[in-house]
Amino acid sequence: MATEQSGVGSQESQPNQVAPGFVGAIEEQYKKLRDHAEAYPYVWGSYIVVYGGLFLWTGYRWRKLRRTEDRVRGLQEKLRKLVEDEQSAVTASKSAQSIDKSSSVSDKTMP
Repeated sequence: MATEQSGVGSQESQPNQVAPGFVGAIEEQYKKLRDHAEAYPYVWGSYIVVYGGLFLWTGYRWRKLRRTEDRVRGLQEKLRKLVEDEQSAVTASKSAQSIDKSSSVSDKTMP
């Protein structure tokens, strides 16, 4: 009977004991953080402000970088098309000149 009472007493003295294992460790850490946040609300508020601001700034810069990259890709594509058009025009004019030269050469040799 005395051992039964001591066993029940030990269970009642530690009602916040968590289950062993990974989930138990997570719950224990959560309880520690919750107690600390309740004890020091201004510290946690400053964490939220500082890290929240850092997160917002990082998100803003990320979006701006993506927009800049998209704009650069568009400009590169336009430039690539212009260069291709210019090269095809130069090639066409060179082939036209070579055809003109060959026809003028053949005209001269014919009479």
